[in-house]
Amino acid sequence: MRLLARDSDAERWFSVLLRSLHLAGVVWLGAAVLGAPAGHRGAALLVLASGLLMLAMDLRAGRMALREVAGAAVLVKLALVAWMALDARHAVVIFWVLVLGSAVTSHAPKGFRHWPTPARGGAPRRQA
Repeated sequence: MRLLARDSDAERWFSVLLRSLHLAGVVWLGAAVLGAPAGHRGAALLVLASGLLMLAMDLRAGRMALREVAGAAVLVKLALVAWMALDARHAVVIFWVLVLGSAVTSHAPKGFRHWPTPARGGAPRRQA
């Protein structure tokens, strides 16, 4: 018996809780890098851990492919968050790159988000 059966109510609620924690971590991280006395390392680790779990769930459900722009963007974002946890000197710049990059890659048209990366064979060919 699986703890979280695919498409179950339990999986849905876990996803909601995880995304809520992720958002709280992003707010905490933003406050910390912008000067609040909150410490950025714990926030970055929360964002990284919740992001990895969300990625795993999306891959399991088939909602994401790492060889598409959206999947590759998630990997880049997770790497940047890890960098933030290790290097406070660049945290402000990295934070704003993450905010802007996340907005673009999350809200871009479906055709762009699911565009294949070069590792998958490049852009689809257009028919004349």
